[in-house]
Amino acid sequence: MERFSDFIAELSSWLWGYPLLTLLFGTHIFLTFRLGFVQRHIGKAIRLSVTRDKDSHGDVSQFSALATALAATIGTGNIVGVATAIAMGGPGAIMWTWLAGILGISTKYAEGLLALKYRVKREDGSIAGGPMYYLRYGLKNKLAGRILGSMFAAMAAMAAFGIGSSAQSNSIKDAVFTTFGLAGEVGIFGFSVSTKVLTGVVLALLVGLVIVGGIRSIARVSQSVVPFMACFYVAGCLWILTTGWETLWDSLGIIVSQAFSLEAVGGGAAGSAIMLAARYGVSRGLFSNESGLGSAAIVAAAARTRNPVRQALVSSSGTFWDTVVICALTGLTIVNTGAYESGLTGFNLTRLAFAEIPCGELMLGVALLMFAFTTIIGWSYYAEKSIEYLFGRKSVLPYKAVFLAMVFVGAVFSIDLVWNFADITNGLMAIPNLVALILLSGVIAAETKKYIKGDDIDKHSDDRIIES
Repeated sequence: MERFSDFIAELSSWLWGYPLLTLLFGTHIFLTFRLGFVQRHIGKAIRLSVTRDKDSHGDVSQFSALATALAATIGTGNIVGVATAIAMGGPGAIMWTWLAGILGISTKYAEGLLALKYRVKREDGSIAGGPMYYLRYGLKNKLAGRILGSMFAAMAAMAAFGIGSSAQSNSIKDAVFTTFGLAGEVGIFGFSVSTKVLTGVVLALLVGLVIVGGIRSIARVSQSVVPFMACFYVAGCLWILTTGWETLWDSLGIIVSQAFSLEAVGGGAAGSAIMLAARYGVSRGLFSNESGLGSAAIVAAAARTRNPVRQALVSSSGTFWDTVVICALTGLTIVNTGAYESGLTGFNLTRLAFAEIPCGELMLGVALLMFAFTTIIGWSYYAEKSIEYLFGRKSVLPYKAVFLAMVFVGAVFSIDLVWNFADITNGLMAIPNLVALILLSGVIAAETKKYIKGDDIDKHSDDRIIES
């Protein structure tokens, strides 16, 4: 078993090495230029996200679709991932995380646009879409499209067992133990029950109550919880930064200078510092905002919107909030408090930074609980649509049962293997999605020109939803 775990860890490290990171970052840059810097419309995107689009087809509102995508995106990556990037790549990694967010806006926009362009209506009247559909119906080579679409759906369904369920419930268990000191056992009806088991059971029940209602139930919870949890966490970061405002300018200088430092690290060759900062900054930024993975496109397809570009802009604002705002604030908070020099990593590093304010550790623990829980319910929808694509609607209920079982498992057992396995499935999700974005970039550019450059953003699309 140990050899297998080592193999999975090495495969994960190889897959998420420079080739895939270069492909992802390169796609961000390519689409940014191909679409004429669509990032400059972020203000319009934010406005549209809170605008109801009447007389449009879809299962949920534009804001509900965005909230569900943010539920799955804003999570442990914003707290643990950013801290890990700083610990491994230095303060300069924050600059690269931020750049990955800025450029990733164009990729998230492209995914959302294609999701709407090629979404389908199921026999029961529900809407389905995402990379598996725009690969299948968008690529000229239909056989390749079917194969790549099935590959994406299979990897998404498998990734949900890791990053979408067990890994998140494990983070919740750790937060319960470290923040609230509830490790050990508790007495219930005269029986002694492990708090790990209790956490797993309660969490699985809560998730089950939400996901049993499908996208409308998930969206309803997401649009209620996500704005609150994001504001709650951002308020904590701003509180810390306000108390240390005298050193903010110096901290920004450290981040920028180390992002492009050519100094050697540990006796390495000149330039190794900038490479470490770029590698860990870009990778953690990508993991956090999921731009390029294609996951958020699945829920974007369910939005009620009059044309693909409107929802594409709304979807792109998700990367802005997740990475350009929240990840950047986390990184700046860690650097400005000096916590980055402690030698700690992950949750403990962010926890040390939050210890600078009264009840800061409690705030962080509560934020992590909410972030991880909403990530679980968001990913459950991605998994549901992926398994439906592969095996039909009847397969969804059995899959949900296994999904809930993995939520329980993550809270009870050590899951280092699951994290590495999830990294692999995420990488294998990204590859077919990036192929679609590059090959269909002409379609994306044409739609963008039609609605944005033609100033017809309020025009109803004449595209027909594909019947499935």
